Amino acid sequence: MHLDPLAIITAFGLIFLAELPDKTMFASLAMGTRMRPLYVWFGTSSAFIVHVAIAVGAGSLIGLLPDWTVKLVSASLFAFGAFILLRGSGGDDDDETEVKTVTGFWPVYSTAFMAVFISEWGDLTQITTANLAASNGTWSTAIGSAAALMSVSALALLAGKFIASRVPLKTVQRIGGICMLGLAIWTAVEIFTG
Repeated sequence: MHLDPLAIITAFGLIFLAELPDKTMFASLAMGTRMRPLYVWFGTSSAFIVHVAIAVGAGSLIGLLPDWTVKLVSASLFAFGAFILLRGSGGDDDDETEVKTVTGFWPVYSTAFMAVFISEWGDLTQITTANLAASNGTWSTAIGSAAALMSVSALALLAGKFIASRVPLKTVQRIGGICMLGLAIWTAVEIFTG
């Protein structure tokens, strides 16, 4: 097993920047407002590690898929995420209802794991990880990518805890939904312009 520090830093930097505006960051942020952040982080981190393993294992095979197919699936996932967040935000008259907090480890862990595991299929970071693994080495790419994804999740959870104490959850959901809708439109436009 050969580790290349430059390949680790490259993978970390690229994946970190690509994941910052990603739907998973918004999902982590939203989950962090309702659930115990550390449990959410364990769930999201486990899902990210599985996805990194799949991506580096697949290597350049994922990169062989037609670009428009990957973008179409990504746009659809963004649109679905926007629909769920915007539909779930409800009206302002619902502000009096109590938001139920999930606290048990396994319910929070499994919810966070499944949310990330399902939403990350065909994601830009998964494809980028596969492409980096094909050219920069499997282990170095895996370490850099996993560290970046776990770091973004931790940042989102810290921000979620801070935001939850100052901003109503419905506002966070609306903003996240609008951002996801924007990403869906942007990705769909890329199909026809790219």
